[in-house]
Amino acid sequence: MRSIYLDYNATTPIAPRVQEAMLPFLSAEYGNPSSTHRLGLAAHAAIEDARFRVAQLLRADADEIVFTSGGTESNNLAICGLAFARMFGGSSRPGPSRPGPSRPGPSRGHLVISAIEHPAVAEPARFLKRMGFDVSVVAADGDGVVDVAAIERAIRGDTFLVSVMHANNEVGVLQPIARIAEICRARGVPLHSDAAQSVGKIATAVDELGVDLLTVAGHKVYAPKGVGALYVRRGIQLEPVLHGAGHEGGLRPGTENVPYIVGLGEAARLAGESLAAGAGERIATLRDRLHARLQDAIGQPLPINGGRAARLPNTLSVNFPRVAGADLLKRADNVCASTGSACHAGEAHFSPTLSAMGVAKEAGGGCVRLSLGWYTSEEDVDAAADALAEAWRALNT
Repeated sequence: MRSIYLDYNATTPIAPRVQEAMLPFLSAEYGNPSSTHRLGLAAHAAIEDARFRVAQLLRADADEIVFTSGGTESNNLAICGLAFARMFGGSSRPGPSRPGPSRPGPSRGHLVISAIEHPAVAEPARFLKRMGFDVSVVAADGDGVVDVAAIERAIRGDTFLVSVMHANNEVGVLQPIARIAEICRARGVPLHSDAAQSVGKIATAVDELGVDLLTVAGHKVYAPKGVGALYVRRGIQLEPVLHGAGHEGGLRPGTENVPYIVGLGEAARLAGESLAAGAGERIATLRDRLHARLQDAIGQPLPINGGRAARLPNTLSVNFPRVAGADLLKRADNVCASTGSACHAGEAHFSPTLSAMGVAKEAGGGCVRLSLGWYTSEEDVDAAADALAEAWRALNT
């Protein structure tokens, strides 16, 4: 039976043109980009071309892009990098750091995040809390939208960062980042946004969003796993999380992963073309067709988690009644989808996002996240709806 892939929020396939762009740097063009001979200079030029392409997608300047190993590292560099800069006096370049306090005082500083953040933000926040920083977690409403007024109330005189994701990975709800940015700017507080799920799916121009730091994950935008980027607005001072040589402006030491960075650059170029061609509208139409077909097939309404809010065009999170989402997907095993974030797979706990939205456990237990992408077809959507409905009926007989 043919597999139907509807788990693009977990990871995307590598686009053929991305793979093609990478191949020379896996074979003939193997130079170290720090070397000054022909092979090294070619590798360096390829990295800078990729940097330009990522910057172009974000409407940023190339020198504001730092390449990393992925979204998790980018989030850690943004959050911990600002926290450590506060501790060490703002150093963000190679060289000896100024010594910080010998032990935590009452509070080293204050961080604000939302209750629906990915663990790649929530866990660095917990780490900083153990180090003596204060962390405020702001609630979301029943539609999964972060409470902007609560963010404003949470900001203190020692707040060094607000971090709110651009689009939720589980339900696809978009956050009012531009409004949050206005508040942060007025209070002189930097704003970071984990945009791993939104980059390439919707516009993510950093000046329109008003962010100071923004996270990109390669494997969410048809590049390989193991590469990402962090946008750092000029003037923002970060302390490196890793220490070594002066690569990536001193913020990310280690010889660059040239083939994967080239792949991310090509993926960014393709994403820009896709957005300009209106791919989001086509995918949103397929998403809505999938929801309608599912409702018709099971003969009752399927509420959409976050359905009243602005959402990513590719994401459909629904709660199937009277079944467990995991059982449903196990029975419809030709449909590749998730019960929530794939990063939580295998863990027996209720989704923090659905919990923050006030979804009852008995309803949320039937949650299935169906996420579409560039290669999803009408045939895929219709076949998936039929398979899921058939599995649902079998579990209810």
